[in-house]
Amino acid sequence: MTKKETAPMILPVLSLRGLVLFPKMMLHFDVGRKKSILALNAAMQNNQSIYLAPQLDIKDEDPGVDNLAPMGVVGTIKQILKQPGDGIRILVEGNYRAKITDVLQDHPYMMCDVVSCEEAAARDTAKTVALIRAVKEAFGEYMEMAPKMAPDIVLEVQTTDDPGYLADYITANIMMEYQDKIDILCELHPVKRLQKLLKILTREVDILKLETELSAKVKEQIDQNQREYFMREQIKAITEELGEADSPQSEAEEFKEKILGLDLPDGVREKLLKECDRLYKMPFGSHEANVVRNYLDICMELPWNVESKLNIDINRARKILDADHYGMDKVKERMLELLAVKKLAPDVKGQIICLVGPPGVGKTSIAKSVAKAIGCNYVRIALGGVRDESDIRGHRRTYIGAMPGRIISAINQAGTRNPLILLDEIDKLGADYKGDPTSALLEVLDAEQNNTFQDHYIDLPFDLSDVLFITTANDASMIPGPLLDRMDIIELPSYTHEEKFQIAKRHLVPKQMKKHGLTSKTVKITDDALHELISGYTREAGVRNLERVIASLYRKAAKKLVAGEAKRVTVGVKQLEPMLGPKRFKDEQGYKKDEIGLVNGLAWTAVGGETMPIEVAVMDGSGKIELTGNLGDVMKESARTAISCVRTRAKGLDISPDFYKTKDIHIHVPEGAVPKDGPSAGIAMATAVVSALSERPVRHEVAMTGEITLRGRVLPIGGLKEKTMAAYRHGIKTVIIPAENQPDLKEVDETVKSNIQFVPVETLDTVLEWALVPQKEEEALPAGEQTKEAAVVPPVKKTARKSAFLS
Repeated sequence: MTKKETAPMILPVLSLRGLVLFPKMMLHFDVGRKKSILALNAAMQNNQSIYLAPQLDIKDEDPGVDNLAPMGVVGTIKQILKQPGDGIRILVEGNYRAKITDVLQDHPYMMCDVVSCEEAAARDTAKTVALIRAVKEAFGEYMEMAPKMAPDIVLEVQTTDDPGYLADYITANIMMEYQDKIDILCELHPVKRLQKLLKILTREVDILKLETELSAKVKEQIDQNQREYFMREQIKAITEELGEADSPQSEAEEFKEKILGLDLPDGVREKLLKECDRLYKMPFGSHEANVVRNYLDICMELPWNVESKLNIDINRARKILDADHYGMDKVKERMLELLAVKKLAPDVKGQIICLVGPPGVGKTSIAKSVAKAIGCNYVRIALGGVRDESDIRGHRRTYIGAMPGRIISAINQAGTRNPLILLDEIDKLGADYKGDPTSALLEVLDAEQNNTFQDHYIDLPFDLSDVLFITTANDASMIPGPLLDRMDIIELPSYTHEEKFQIAKRHLVPKQMKKHGLTSKTVKITDDALHELISGYTREAGVRNLERVIASLYRKAAKKLVAGEAKRVTVGVKQLEPMLGPKRFKDEQGYKKDEIGLVNGLAWTAVGGETMPIEVAVMDGSGKIELTGNLGDVMKESARTAISCVRTRAKGLDISPDFYKTKDIHIHVPEGAVPKDGPSAGIAMATAVVSALSERPVRHEVAMTGEITLRGRVLPIGGLKEKTMAAYRHGIKTVIIPAENQPDLKEVDETVKSNIQFVPVETLDTVLEWALVPQKEEEALPAGEQTKEAAVVPPVKKTARKSAFLS
């Protein structure tokens, strides 16, 4: 390429935003920037010549020379028209290409030294001619698909053979990318400029072809939709004329509009729209149409994308839990840990919580308080007695009266996809020929699988991974192993006397007072009366019976007030027996003195621990063994093992070696109507047998639990926390436990450990040393002395412990 440069000219500069001016072309545009208007005024005073260059960044309001294209055009201002306001419209004719060599000033407008760039004439070769023809042919294809062009433009293109002018003219008169036009302007070689234009035209033609095809498809679809719309409108008019306005076709249209208006996942939307099409094709009065209607209604009511905005504030949650529940420190701490992790990592799915404890200790109410603390919806599902798998997963729609399962129904009831769902009494699930509901819960309670839970009725995957599941149970051993493995067990212990008193005073009394329409000015229950209610009228792990007794007192007080018998009722210890009758629980005489053949055993039940007195009577006979008290097979075997163990060491215990021939032994466990089983009463039965045979009394303040072997070894047992709580409630001072259960003492309540002395033992000999009254006073074991086999746990300093409240 050859070019020659003329002497520099000093010209004002006008930057074009989004426009490109070519030589020998005319351009209309509006000028509004103050800097551009001042440049126009300067040009009008200088032979109307001005330098126009495209602006590279169209967002820049005050572009400098660095933001201008390297090539511009020197033009002549032909016309200036003032617009309403401060705007100006001008008409400019491009003269020749030029470039800036030096910037003389930038404010208030730009003045530069401008040098013209003249290009050499292109050679008239066959290649140039072929290129001109290719460009004209491509322009013709473009013109067929582009909006209509003025005839003079088409004529000018057809009659022009100058490659440089042809490239500039086509570029200036067709729709093209702004940067492509700048590239054409900056190219000084005519043939290369024409080559660039050919590539751009070819690309634009391809794009226009695709746009045409897409437009044709859209038009065809619109025509089809309009046709269907007109046909549906005709059907609607016909059905209205026939009095069948509620036809499946009209309902299908309504369902379709609702579905398209909801923010549903793609797969769900497609499935529901298919059901709408099925409903549309069904005849009027079809029974199947009613099934489809119910299905669509239920699916659209589900909160597919509706979430509660959780407000996880640990301090606020702690205050709410403390206000609703007295104590339960371990459970509260675990719940706060769960909330803290959920706040830091909301996408991480947590472990399912299972609250295990006796009835009435606050398992259900703690879940409700957690939901209130974080601001999510709360739903409770009672699983007690559920025996059908379909109750969990729902019925398939092929059955008459099919409906969703309890999980989907709970989600629908909550109204959000991230509620707190309490699965109450999960250990009471049953199984029959209809399936095992516990197996259906395996997927629900697995955080790695429940993101695609599929109910049989809905038949669509629903994401349960954001649901916070909390389950409750009285007996964890009744929960199947695979289901138990998916849950994090938190045990809630029985309440101590002090805990029950605080719960009654802080929660139960105000609650029942308000429920019965009374005030503290009209009825008062003294603290001594509450203590007496706990010890004499209720003996339970929780506080449900205590609440019932308090309610009974308020009912009787309300009757007196309404009848006018009193203006104010004060319930003290003396008023309890006239109002409630005699005390239901009294301390048995057997606990007040040492007796022969009577041992305090400890038992675990689903409602907490209990003391289990074991009685042994020895009579002259022929060696018969009688076991009574509704004992299970394991407990009967444990009794026989205890007797055999005593026989092996009869000489060392001052017992006749042939007692098994001359004596009949009767072992009885009172409360014969209650089934009893398990090996943990082994050492208690062995101690009672030794006491009866040797006629040595058993210490009444001692209780014991532990399995025994034929060789006299004491094996570990379970439920130590509940058993020790029962011993504390009954005033036991010393509890003998297996030595291997010492680590379990960490779980025992501090109040219990401060009031009971624990004696870990390994053999029956040590048990007898602690349990039996010595034959001679000088043989008595000094208080606090430790044997070689037993490490006695001394009582710790008494500390106050909080407990839960059952709402």
